Amino acid sequence: MAEEQQLPGASGEEDTGDGPHPPAEDDRGDAGESSKEQAANAIPNLLRMLKAAESRWTPGQGRDGTKEGVTEALKTDMKIQLTEQEEEFNKRPMKTVPRTLSRSISQSSTVSYSSVSSDCLEDESSPRNKVQKTSKGTSDFCIKDIKRADFGRREIAIAEQEMPALMVLRKRAGAEKPLSGAKVVGCTHVTAQTAVLIETLALLGAQCRWAACNIFSTQNAVAAALAEGGTCVFAWKEETEDDFWWCIDRCVGADIWQPNVILDDGGDLTHWIDKKHPGLFKKIRGVVEESVTGVYRLYQLAKDGKLCVAAMNVNDSVTKQKFDNLYCCKESILDGLKRTTDFMFGGKQVLVCGYGEVGKGCCAALRAMGGVVYVTEVDPICALQACMDGFRVVQLNQVIRQVDVVITCTGNKQVVAREHLERMKNGCIVCNMGHSDTEIHLTSLQTPELRWERVRPLVDHIIWPDGRRIVLLAEGRLLNLSCSTVPTFVLSITATTQALALIELFNAPEGRYKQDVYLLPKKLDEYVASLHLPSFDAHLTELTDEQAKYLGISKHGPFKPNYYRY
Repeated sequence: MAEEQQLPGASGEEDTGDGPHPPAEDDRGDAGESSKEQAANAIPNLLRMLKAAESRWTPGQGRDGTKEGVTEALKTDMKIQLTEQEEEFNKRPMKTVPRTLSRSISQSSTVSYSSVSSDCLEDESSPRNKVQKTSKGTSDFCIKDIKRADFGRREIAIAEQEMPALMVLRKRAGAEKPLSGAKVVGCTHVTAQTAVLIETLALLGAQCRWAACNIFSTQNAVAAALAEGGTCVFAWKEETEDDFWWCIDRCVGADIWQPNVILDDGGDLTHWIDKKHPGLFKKIRGVVEESVTGVYRLYQLAKDGKLCVAAMNVNDSVTKQKFDNLYCCKESILDGLKRTTDFMFGGKQVLVCGYGEVGKGCCAALRAMGGVVYVTEVDPICALQACMDGFRVVQLNQVIRQVDVVITCTGNKQVVAREHLERMKNGCIVCNMGHSDTEIHLTSLQTPELRWERVRPLVDHIIWPDGRRIVLLAEGRLLNLSCSTVPTFVLSITATTQALALIELFNAPEGRYKQDVYLLPKKLDEYVASLHLPSFDAHLTELTDEQAKYLGISKHGPFKPNYYRY
């Protein structure tokens, strides 16, 4: 039976495939011998061509009367030989393989299974104008295309493999349902990693409604998978500003349900509820905030006496600051820059504004690529750290004319102003690694004399009247999540911290948390870290009773006081 089976193209019949077969075993020896003969004859053939060219050369053919004529004659001979070789090649018969293989190859090269790349191929119509339903008939969502749910589910499955702590949390607490009765309204990046967090919250008993905190970071296939799985999600890539606030309002769903916990990234959701639906705060138990921008807003509200619920500052927890902010940015800054610009960093001059944890990660990555890195800072402690790490601390005006790339990561506003943009060299790349788009003063560039030219997705050339241009990435928004992806494992640490903060706030007895901003208890920080150690086959050393007594701590932690600086 085995002898009767034939591969396509093995019989004498014509094959309609469009790809080449690998050579048969008995052809390989001939092909190998032919290759060896060609290699052996290559240099003698070149020498003969050179001698023939020299014999036809006459003085005066070259501009300097020496070698140019020989060169031109040699080029002519080589062109003739290459033409003959091409004609000979075209005469050779070619075997083919079935069309199905070629089609699968072309799909993998043009339609990436990654949501980041494949989102570019979707239609431009607004999802707000579409009526979509899941396979179960539900329609309380607004995304780009529900038909892409299967692709999104694969993305989420891949992310789950790199998020071990959330998987452990599902296993250990899934039966207890610690979030039973929780109604979580969330506004974060809608990616495969946050999808794992959202579905973990649901498995722990929570009802979830979600919107995106960034108009460019949503992975449309993942949003579709969330909607198909039962999450009310309102997000798509490249929303307009109007779409952004519309999605948040639909997510809040004040007319159909009452949220009792907020998970925010940037503070926009909390701000919207405060301005449009303040009555909802009566039943909200707390806010979990993960970004420096959102935390700043919460502290301002608390200072002014306007914060009406307890808030958990996840951004300044150790597991967020020392891992997500540092290692995530360290690995993703280059990805975002390379995908958008194809830029080579060796020997190029790069200015990083801010040397916090994000800035530290960016500087380390850029220097490792051979870049010459400068740093600007307002904080003398961070500035001294930059100096001790080997970076030159400068003022923006000192180097703005000479640098090739400017990266902001301060969390502040108008760090790069119009006066700086005016003085940048032609082709300078400008981007932001902070949460908000306020760091680069973009409104100052919306003037009649400047021309904006979109050259790639999320890559704009801003052209001055004299032809000089700068390259703006992601319209000044968060580069790594807008233009690339981020390391899943690091986000597992942050997502687990967020989940535990939600559980803590939701289950805390009345009176434990006042209307103020709190840090996550140190014990929970250590617990999050411990859940990720098995992935590295790491084994902790255990204190003896005598050692624990000497240090004045429990042998099971917490091991550091709250004032300790990691």
